[in-house]
Amino acid sequence: MNEPVVMDRAGFDRLISVLTGRGYEVVGPTVQASTIVFDNIESSGDLPVGWTDHQEPGNYRLEHRDDGKLFGYVVGPHSWKQYLNPPEVVIWSGELTEEGITTRPAPPAPRYAFIGVRPCELAALGILDHVYTPDGFEPTNRIYAERRSNAFVVAVNCTEPGGTCFCASVGTGPTAMSGYDLAITEVTSDGEVKLLVEAGSEQGNEVLAAAGDLAAATEAETARAEQLLAAAAEAMGRSLDTDGIKELLYGNATHPRWKSIAERCLACANCTLVCPTCFCNTIEDSMELAAPVATRTRKWDSCFSLDFTYLHGFAVRESTTARYRQWMTHKLASWIDQYGMLGCVGCGRCITWCPVGIDITEEAAAIRRGDLRVGPVPAPGGAR
Repeated sequence: MNEPVVMDRAGFDRLISVLTGRGYEVVGPTVQASTIVFDNIESSGDLPVGWTDHQEPGNYRLEHRDDGKLFGYVVGPHSWKQYLNPPEVVIWSGELTEEGITTRPAPPAPRYAFIGVRPCELAALGILDHVYTPDGFEPTNRIYAERRSNAFVVAVNCTEPGGTCFCASVGTGPTAMSGYDLAITEVTSDGEVKLLVEAGSEQGNEVLAAAGDLAAATEAETARAEQLLAAAAEAMGRSLDTDGIKELLYGNATHPRWKSIAERCLACANCTLVCPTCFCNTIEDSMELAAPVATRTRKWDSCFSLDFTYLHGFAVRESTTARYRQWMTHKLASWIDQYGMLGCVGCGRCITWCPVGIDITEEAAAIRRGDLRVGPVPAPGGAR
């Protein structure tokens, strides 16, 4: 990793041009339908300049800001997994011909450049890497592996956490530590765009060099970035006590709190859809009527779906109580047994996008206290 350099808005536009010129499909945050979502971008003008997002349980709204920041938001409902493990993808297609069954070749994997990957999302990519491409083994998801190997990652450190963020307490932010090609810390003020950029790979160094002659960051600029990141770690909207979390949840499988959660939970699967690490899927086989062609398609699924555990005439987890308990216990407990890490990165999406505002940090704290009530748990200092 080199020392950070300083980039203005024109330099950032040059960076995008370099990535486009190298054949990458550049994807980043955009404002659409009053929400910050990912889409193709061509310049910094496509970013959510002048916008920030306010997030609380079951509540999301955009608000204007006047400081000209390019990345003055937290996270929206999209996660990067939709590009690496698409919601619906053909994994095999074949045609019956006179010579026998002929497999149709898969299209080449796209080359994405992800702009604005937050540290929690970077950690989520690391988790999916571990699930889909375990060290020393063949990929369990070939499509993910090919797309991931082609991806160029530009991380953006968080200087303004949201009301549902808790990455600091699970060790995934607000600073990106590894796994990126370039990492940006925005220290924009008074409308002057200023980005401190570090390279985390040789490829990142090459792209940064091609973006133009950039000045090294001064001690004052580096100190300012460090101050902003330290303040962000103290200003998280929430926290999750992970001490003994696996044993806590395993030891409370019959706790009455699960039933009280289920009385609010709609089993809508919003939490799993917006989660950057949930990876459950289902397989569908189909045949064309007009031609002897068969297709196997993989689609996202959710443990909140009643059909997800349908087995020999009945669903194993029929109640919402059992399904929510499965999701939370897997995320915070059995995931540790399977992969040696938490399945949660503290992005807070499941809290924000839950229609009834169920808060995973609140529910874990309530079970830890032996609390049966449904009311909110007091937020930590620095909550908004």
